[in-house]
Amino acid sequence: MRRATAALLLGLLLAGAAPSAALAVTWLVRGGGFGHGVGMSAYGAYGYGLHGVGYRQILGHYFRGIAIAEMRSAPMVRVLLTTSPGDVSFSHATAACGRELDPARSYAAHMRGSSVRLLSSSGKLLARCGNRLHADSRRTIRIAGVGVYRGAFEAIPSGSALNVVNVLNVNNYARGSVPAEVPPEWPMATLRAFAVASRSIALSTDVGGDGFDLYSDTRTQVYGGVAVEDARTDVAVQSTRSQVATFDGEVAQTTYFSSSGGRTESGFLGAPEVPYLRSVADPYDYYAPQHRWTFRFSQAEMDSRLGPYVRGRLRDVVVTKRGDSPRIEYARLIGTRGAATIRGDTLAAALGLYDRWAFFTKVGR
Repeated sequence: MRRATAALLLGLLLAGAAPSAALAVTWLVRGGGFGHGVGMSAYGAYGYGLHGVGYRQILGHYFRGIAIAEMRSAPMVRVLLTTSPGDVSFSHATAACGRELDPARSYAAHMRGSSVRLLSSSGKLLARCGNRLHADSRRTIRIAGVGVYRGAFEAIPSGSALNVVNVLNVNNYARGSVPAEVPPEWPMATLRAFAVASRSIALSTDVGGDGFDLYSDTRTQVYGGVAVEDARTDVAVQSTRSQVATFDGEVAQTTYFSSSGGRTESGFLGAPEVPYLRSVADPYDYYAPQHRWTFRFSQAEMDSRLGPYVRGRLRDVVVTKRGDSPRIEYARLIGTRGAATIRGDTLAAALGLYDRWAFFTKVGR
């Protein structure tokens, strides 16, 4: 009797375990590339530089039909460094708000309502500046808690805070942008390509901010000022001084990213077509750490990450449209309580993928 009872219990336990085992699902997501995939891939340009290709040819490969033009003068750009809810202290300035200043002394921008005042380091009122404090320097200006920058500093009221803005010519801007985006030890041709691309992006972009045109982070391109400048990237900037990429006489928006997976994409998903942003082969992208990658997710992880986009438990991901590269443009998420369409960039972001170049395999059921 005891043996029969034990056998019965074992059978019940095994029967109960079978459905759980069957539900053990792993989702494999295999893909390539890192970034948006449009324009110039950094690692691809690195490979071209290693193989002796010049910077003009590198740019011409990734941006079809462009020309390299040299401007007669270097335009000024306006970069948002940070926002400050309180006073902004600065030094090394020679003049501000119609007053000559001592570069060895510190001063402060103080917001009063919708206007700005210039204060001494002790808080004494020196000048009323109106809706903008503009401080010039001989070479660089130091902004307390922010850094050292070439050109001028501006403090501009925006809501309840001050926008801290660096105003400088586009060549000096490139000095503080190129080494923040790519390693200075990379081939000189690659650095020169990025110097031209950096200027071109700066002059073709306007984010429409309160007193600024560019962000200092990846919303535009990374800019770190004097702190990130490097002798090799300075050479790249100087040797391409005032050069930009143009298309039909206008400065081209020469977007770039980390790794293409082997092929770039033709423009941004949902954006108007841009003639010089065409999908091209990227033969040297294999230098990139994320040239090929694989992510693994449990069923619970997939349900959690994609829960806001699909009803019920996820059953399948069906890609309905890919771009000129294998990047996903749209996919259908099939759930136990319905299906929904999702954009490829939204899908990649929800899963934390490096790129929307992705293929889905469901292992188990």
